[in-house]
Amino acid sequence: MCTLGHAGEFRRYGIAVNSLWPRTAIATAALQMIPGVDLKACRKPDILADAAWLVLTSDARDPQNSGNFHIDDALLAAHGQTELDRYSVTPGTREFVPDFFVD
Repeated sequence: MCTLGHAGEFRRYGIAVNSLWPRTAIATAALQMIPGVDLKACRKPDILADAAWLVLTSDARDPQNSGNFHIDDALLAAHGQTELDRYSVTPGTREFVPDFFVD
């Protein structure tokens, strides 16, 4: 609701507001504290950085570029980046630990 509300509120100023979330667990120091999580079956934080770059460099004045809820790999795919192996902690991984909030 915050994304939609802020997108509507700031649209007149040319400011876009979006949300970005990972589809898979991201190998971070915080994740190392959760027992049983296989970091080898996670993706690197780089995937979020590259997806955020796409959001941050889009035209904020275009209404289609605001009020969106993006999933990292889907956003990259929409921009033609479908080879995601470089984001894997373990190259060749096909089954990742799903993010805890994406169904």
